[in-house]
Amino acid sequence: MKIVIGISAYYHDSAAALIIDGEIIAAAQEERFTREKHDSSFPTKAISYCLSEANCTLQKVDYICFYDKPKKKFNRIIETYLAYPFKGGRTFFKAIPAWIFGKRALKKDINIKLRHIEGSGEIDFLDKILFTEHHFSHAASAFYPSPFQEAAVLTLDGVGEWATTTLAIGKGKDLEITDEIHFPHSLGLLYSAFTFYSGFKVNSGEYKLMGLAPYGIPKYSKLIKKYLIDVKDDGSFSLDMSYFDYCVGQTMTTDRFHKLFGGEPREPESTITQKEMDLAASIQEVTEEVVVKLAKGIALRTGQKNLCLAGGVALNCVANGKLLNEKIFENIWIQPASGDAGGALGAALAIYHIFLGKDRQQTTDMDGMKGSYLGPKYEQWDVEQRLERIDAVFEIKNEGELIDSVVTALAEGKAIGWHQGRMEFGPRALGARSIIADPRQATTQKLLNLKVKFRESFRPFAPSVLREDLAEWFNLGEDSPYMLFVQNVAKSMQVDLQEGDSKLFGIEKLNVPRSLIPAVTHVDYSARIQTVHSSTNRKYHTLISKFKELTGCPILVNTSFNVRSEPIVATPEDAFRCFMGTDIEILVIENCFLEKKKQKVDKKNYFKDFDLD
Repeated sequence: MKIVIGISAYYHDSAAALIIDGEIIAAAQEERFTREKHDSSFPTKAISYCLSEANCTLQKVDYICFYDKPKKKFNRIIETYLAYPFKGGRTFFKAIPAWIFGKRALKKDINIKLRHIEGSGEIDFLDKILFTEHHFSHAASAFYPSPFQEAAVLTLDGVGEWATTTLAIGKGKDLEITDEIHFPHSLGLLYSAFTFYSGFKVNSGEYKLMGLAPYGIPKYSKLIKKYLIDVKDDGSFSLDMSYFDYCVGQTMTTDRFHKLFGGEPREPESTITQKEMDLAASIQEVTEEVVVKLAKGIALRTGQKNLCLAGGVALNCVANGKLLNEKIFENIWIQPASGDAGGALGAALAIYHIFLGKDRQQTTDMDGMKGSYLGPKYEQWDVEQRLERIDAVFEIKNEGELIDSVVTALAEGKAIGWHQGRMEFGPRALGARSIIADPRQATTQKLLNLKVKFRESFRPFAPSVLREDLAEWFNLGEDSPYMLFVQNVAKSMQVDLQEGDSKLFGIEKLNVPRSLIPAVTHVDYSARIQTVHSSTNRKYHTLISKFKELTGCPILVNTSFNVRSEPIVATPEDAFRCFMGTDIEILVIENCFLEKKKQKVDKKNYFKDFDLD
């Protein structure tokens, strides 16, 4: 038996993953345990969880693998500063000490931190610690859990050590990177530059930019392609770095960039204007063009029929939907934790299949990710004890009664916190740590954004749809269990716009119903779809099936169970805190049913911990 732990840390979204004989046993982000969004610290708590899920100690682990090579990354940073000797002085003297005294000696640092984990004993782990390259970790996370025995693997993100875009070919247990695009030329950083310029936070606001795009017109696309990015027919690209400051500066863009687009970056939290909407539409269009051209070039060069995707750009589900529509490949599979967190899983899989040379397991499931339900689960007795300790008032119902009560509440227009089974790995809530609602109500999107999520009103919500009803409601012929493809609502479910509605611009489009499920239909008739299977989430599938029996609608609104600036809830206590600090009316944790109006604790006390700006 071979046990391998993968780790991602120190840059963005620290995580740990554990595999045994090639099977993915557990994976989780550190943020879920520390409650610090995008926590980049060493994933001590995530490692401890993974060990507990496997009923294992660190002493029994054969290898611990870090998801990139810090010395190679350090060399890139030094070379970059040498290329900008007069411009990067200030940031050089801030960044280099951390590398010299910490990150370059990462193996020793990891060893020290591992020895503080319970069950590690006094043993030395230095001989067990290995490193993989950043983009190889991404590629491994996409190929090995995929249902394909052979595939092309495209990874796109900001930057790893040097690579920003890579092509790998996977065959059986073998995986090899064949082509790379290097820093500073990065599609991910180009998108992040527009995220910054539009007033959103880099490395977390990219979702907002993607959601804002349908409100705008891509009027800046030609400008972007003329001045910022040179895209070849095969999708390879380069950037004009005179417009960007991310190499050694303290911001993403230069004055030249600002002049090109007519002004300084939008101040965070200030009013979003039509300009930001048009910028979002423009960079989204350019991103889609690059991704499609890359895919066409890969298909032409490799002859592969299957494509796997990973890296932060692979979470751009609108671009994924456009790629799917092009039918360049027969099949596409995307790692649900495509960002840095997924690198932990890829590192572990790379060690097992490449370093140890072990064959892949055959699986009867859709893939090897187990629905991405790889986090902790709380048993019914444990949930009851936890709720009692915090003075929560709850009823215990059998599953049939519970489902009936939830369906009734949904049909009455109530927002419900749904905390069931194992927590999801990756950025999407997939029916385990979700806020759910009735998609038929036209006001649901705005109310959930403003009163529950405390975020911008324009942000769209996703539909969870029964897999067997997918074709009737959406223009999607493929599975989308991880909410990574955007497609339009079926024409038969769309509603005609009223006179004058088609002339509305920008945010004015928000309150115009466009389908029979307006709460999950974006202003361009699109939806970010999750297909729900009974084989991977039986209870959630049963809930939606019962909702369909009552209403005729096989769909629920599904958004992550958290508020702005907080990670998705992990524990029952996290769920109760979020429940009490928002306008969620019902909370369901396993078979415990909680109503807001029956709680004894003061709701006001729960608001102080949230960022409501």
